[in-house]
Amino acid sequence: MSNETATAADPTDTAPTPPPHGLGTSLKPADARAKTEGTFPYAADLWAEGLLWAAILRSPHPHARVVSIDTSFAAAMPGVHAVVTHEDVPGDPAHGRRIADRPVFASDLVRHHGEPIAAVAADHPDTARMAAAAIAVEYEVLDPVTDPEEAFAAEPLHPDGNLIRHIPLRYGDPEAAGDVVVEGLYRIGRQDPAPIGAEAGLAVPRPDGGVELYVASTDPHADRDLAAACYGLEPSRVKVVVTGVPGATADREDPGLQLPLGLLALKTGCPVKITATREESFLGHPHRHPTLLRYRHHADAEGRLVKVEAQILLDGGAYADASSESLAAAVAFACGPYVVPHAFIEGWAVRTNNPPSGHVRGEGAMQVCAAYEAQMDKLAARIGMDPAELRLRNALATGDILPTGQTVTCPAPVAELLREVRDFPLPQLPKDTPEEDWLLPGGPEGAGEPGAVRRGVGYGLGMVHMLGAEGADEVSTATVKVKDGVATVICAAVDTGQGFATLARQIVQETLGLDEVHVAPADTDQPPAGPACRGRHTWVSGGAVERAAKMVRTQLLQPLAAKFGMSTELLQITDGKITSYDGVLSTTVMEAMDGKELWATAQCRPHPTEPLDETGQGDAFVGMAFCAVRAVVDVDVEIGAIRVVELAVAQDVGRVLNPDQLRARIEAGVTQGVGAALTENLRAPRGLVRHPDLTGYALPTALDAPDIRIVKLVEERDVVAPFGAKAASAVPVVTSPAAVAAAVRAATGRPVNRLPIRPQAAVVTSGE
Repeated sequence: MSNETATAADPTDTAPTPPPHGLGTSLKPADARAKTEGTFPYAADLWAEGLLWAAILRSPHPHARVVSIDTSFAAAMPGVHAVVTHEDVPGDPAHGRRIADRPVFASDLVRHHGEPIAAVAADHPDTARMAAAAIAVEYEVLDPVTDPEEAFAAEPLHPDGNLIRHIPLRYGDPEAAGDVVVEGLYRIGRQDPAPIGAEAGLAVPRPDGGVELYVASTDPHADRDLAAACYGLEPSRVKVVVTGVPGATADREDPGLQLPLGLLALKTGCPVKITATREESFLGHPHRHPTLLRYRHHADAEGRLVKVEAQILLDGGAYADASSESLAAAVAFACGPYVVPHAFIEGWAVRTNNPPSGHVRGEGAMQVCAAYEAQMDKLAARIGMDPAELRLRNALATGDILPTGQTVTCPAPVAELLREVRDFPLPQLPKDTPEEDWLLPGGPEGAGEPGAVRRGVGYGLGMVHMLGAEGADEVSTATVKVKDGVATVICAAVDTGQGFATLARQIVQETLGLDEVHVAPADTDQPPAGPACRGRHTWVSGGAVERAAKMVRTQLLQPLAAKFGMSTELLQITDGKITSYDGVLSTTVMEAMDGKELWATAQCRPHPTEPLDETGQGDAFVGMAFCAVRAVVDVDVEIGAIRVVELAVAQDVGRVLNPDQLRARIEAGVTQGVGAALTENLRAPRGLVRHPDLTGYALPTALDAPDIRIVKLVEERDVVAPFGAKAASAVPVVTSPAAVAAAVRAATGRPVNRLPIRPQAAVVTSGE
């Protein structure tokens, strides 16, 4: 009796809550504490014995001929160990994604403001910067080509010419016409990725004559191959080690920073470090493509789309970079998530002397979304139909065909998403709030008057593609090792903040029932995993981790299954315990391993895609994700100030793998979209970047972030994707600017045909 009393459960006691475990839980990132406390090592924090500091001389002109470069005075300065120019590049003098058109250092021509000319290594960062400034460069300044429309007829800026790519999409009957026709001209500005930490890196020479680069790379193997080609080395003699990535909403690394770093380390035989200033960061890395769009929409009297005609012109800046891929997305999604029986789209990407353009979340798709959603608002106004109803009448669904001829085979709950945000309760009007408590457009102490404030409600529907496109070989490799009850994941997939490291831990926890899972740092000694963009690592690298973990699971369970004469499918692993379906077998993972080390390596490669053909047709995309946003804004129509009151979001996510992480990604994407809609525009008149700092470039702050209501996460699993999950970060960036612009149109009655929205576009005169 006493023993029973001693072991009886006390109803007042509560067992400790077990930590979150496996897929579908909000497992916390392993590095969260270190990042919160400021002890997490980023590239700017690295150190090495005998360290030298690098500085880069950049062009003050957007277009000029380099007459001469005199480095003698800089090289003679005390403390300077090396100066390198184009003459010191032993391998390929230029690099690029598809086209190697971007030089390591300008030699004969400067093609954009901030292009690298030379680099210096010295024993102190101030010495390095003074030496870089002491390099004498004689320029013959040339007239820059900054208007992308003029690039077609201008003198070639590059031996390959000014046209990077042209895609003429032809779908349906060119003679088709609708009862109602609306037209529009739209301009999208240059958004900078503005990473929270500026670029930095450390290069360390190796005894074999190679070099190791410690940088915040998002694609270490591509960076290694690029660097090896420029250094004239075999890839095996260049190693890229990924440091902490302080945010990445685009290409994280600036090749114009990395490549000179390695050259200086090879020339001096010493470790060399560089930390870019914010100005250098703005000048060096790529930005969102500024875009000019002309649209004509045809619809019947009931509001059903008949034909879409469009011309899309992307300003690629000085070099090709990612312009080809961005143009493909822009052309393919030019009609949006709507059924369009006839479409004729002309798309061009051109070189100019403007800052370089490249990957930024939702590249290509964001620009066209702003335009086609403006067109849908125009159609609704012309027909006299509710804007949400017009969109519902044309919403894309699974089984429909895109203008590229590709059938939408993935879940496409577009109508459901729109209904969810449409039916979500609107925020209350502040009519009963004391005037001094109003949150006026322009800030808490805004100059506006409540009587001049109008409220508007607008909608946006957006779509993006996942993974690479047009025949890109998407593949990732991962290894899972288990020893002493601890699992380790080895995969070169870089966690740029999208949460791959946390997801990898969850996958192994789910598959092997282990709590303690570690993810090894990424470097190029591991097999390639590809770039961190478009939800790739959730799908491809996560799929590779899952397959490797399942192989380890089989190794673990096979001996037990054979011993008890049953299949491994009849065994399950839960909370570190292995049990059979009938209860005959019950043991722990530790006991089953019996001191052994188990490991397996696996690859994941999605089904192949194909390039768009000469008429823009082809199955170019692996999968797509969709989003609906309803924006509520207050506009002071006298001064043009805009306050985003609320954004309601419904998103197609496939499956929620980590609820907290997913919501954070969506909220961050929406906020980035608000920046593109209202404040962010890196201006470059005559090709000269103005105010390349976080004072002149207006990022939205916590005070600017609106209330974000995630009203619905539609979990309709994509059967071809591992876990059924979809990319989450890009599609809210694509959709929210269009929704904000639509709400401003609703409040003011003005056309709002450019982003970011300028105050004068929201001013309503007495006659309007």
